[in-house]
Amino acid sequence: MRLRDLKGFGPKSEEILAEVDIHSVDDFMAIDPFELYKQLKQKVKGTGLNSIYAIIGAREGIHWQEVAKTRKEEILYRLDDMGLAPK
Repeated sequence: MRLRDLKGFGPKSEEILAEVDIHSVDDFMAIDPFELYKQLKQKVKGTGLNSIYAIIGAREGIHWQEVAKTRKEEILYRLDDMGLAPK
């Protein structure tokens, strides 16, 4: 299985993840989704909240919009604790 085969991902997702040395599904699953989001925020211009929703969705096999709809508050609290919540 390739990264692009995960729910909500495609070739562009693979390119973006490669920028933070995530090259396989094993690499992707081994890193905490919030740590991955932090790395992407630091390195990839335009990384926003939809990215964390997509990361969590891909890990859990659900659409990113479902993650945003059902877990937004929980995710924002965690991002706030990390100093990464949007202002």
